[in-house]
Parts: sequence; C-alpha cells; structure tokens
Amino acid sequence: MTIEMSPADQAKFIAAKRATQYVEDGMRVGLGTGSTAAWLVRCLGEMVKNDGLQITGVPTSTRTADLAREVGIRVSTLDEVKWLDVTIDGADEYDANLNLIKGGGGALLQEKIVATASDQMVVIADVSKQVEALGAFPLPIEIIPFGWQTTKTLVEETLINLDVMGRSSALRLDRDKPFITDEGNYILDLHLRRIGNARQVSLVLNQIPGVVENGLFIDICDVIVIGHGDGTVELRDINNGTVTHDKVEIVDGDNLFSEF
Repeated sequence: MTIEMSPADQAKFIAAKRATQYVEDGMRVGLGTGSTAAWLVRCLGEMVKNDGLQITGVPTSTRTADLAREVGIRVSTLDEVKWLDVTIDGADEYDANLNLIKGGGGALLQEKIVATASDQMVVIADVSKQVEALGAFPLPIEIIPFGWQTTKTLVEETLINLDVMGRSSALRLDRDKPFITDEGNYILDLHLRRIGNARQVSLVLNQIPGVVENGLFIDICDVIVIGHGDGTVELRDINNGTVTHDKVEIVDGDNLFSEF
C-alpha cells in the first residue's frame, strides 16, 4: 500500500536517505533513536536487502534494535565491536555550531556513549530543529530513581546560578508512571527556554549526585544533514567549515517507508 508522506516526514526521509551515503560496506554503524533515525534504519535495511550492503549496526535503544533486526541489519553491541566508523542519529535541536539537544526519545545516555565512540557523528534533521540558542526544547537529564525528588531539587537550585531563562523541571511520565529508560533510570525534563552557556550547563549538571547524563551534545556532531520537503538537502561539516547542497531523488517505492 502506498503511504503519502507529510512535508515534515518527507524532509526527515530525505535527510535520512542522503545520510546513507556516509555508510560503506563493512562499516560498524551506530544507529540512533527517534522518528528521524527510524527512517535511516529503514533506508539502510533497503540497502542491505537490495544492494547487498553488509554492515554491523549498534543500536542506541531496544526499539531501534528491534527495528534494525526487522529490516535485516546485523545487530551487535558496543562492547563487541569496541569502536564505530560512524553514528547517524537525529536531534531535537541544533545550533549554528552543531551543538545539540537530544533525548526526546528517552535514549540520551546510550546515544551519547555510542556517538562519542565513533570516528564521526552525522546528525539528520529538518530545518525546524535549528535554533539560535539551545533550550526551547526541554533539556532531558537521566537520573537514578533513588532519591529522585532530592535530585530534582538540587538541579533546580543549581540552575539559579546558570545562564538560563527558565528553571523548572518535570519528571517524564509514561501514562501515570515514571518513564523508565533502557538503563532503568528516570528522566527529568528541564524547561530552560534559553541556554546561554551550554558547555557550562552540561558540566555543572553532571556534577550533581543522582544525575547520570544530560542531553546536551557539545562538540560531538561532525556533520548535519538538513532535509527539506522539496527533496533538497543542506550538508554542514563543522570540521571542514563547509556548507554544501544536494538533491535527493524520490523514486517509486520510497514512500512505502512509514514512520516508526
């Protein structure tokens, strides 16, 4: 059955399809989590099926692992492969320096570990995720369940001394219960509105007892592939200082992909 894609979905798909060009036969590939990353996994699955692409995927969540196996990608763990050639993932926000907020899907801890264990991190996104200053999207932090309310209080008190516009936080819920990460932890979403010094916020938050990791990805992303609904993509390479443009053709069958 043919499924019509919305302009937003098409932009995500275009970015994901273009990002597959960073993957070569025999690579060890970190597979991100979230709606945009799911397009990437499905595109790679098509290449495995139709082109004989042989890769080893290291998923950043159980749901990504399930999808990767479903589309025929060989799945392994970071402990088994040790190091990755490239990680491709989405982002909830990105700024001009390719700093990111991630964790909207609840997998920020594994996503950050996998991304930093890679020769290159490629982010796929649509233009709506670009911001002048990070913080409009709530910043997720992963915390241990023990004493989580004390951790929440400490976080909010610490934010008073940081360059942010908002200081409230909320425990992420799954219906009427706390959302549980793959590592068995909770997530606090910080409503900061604007982060003046993302590097400082990241360092300070990680010093608070009970905080495992935060969703600020600073100096981790190497390339961002920005998809547009008309099939055009913009590629920003922070290391080379280049911005290039490309066109991705949508062929018959491409719109059979559905968001996962």
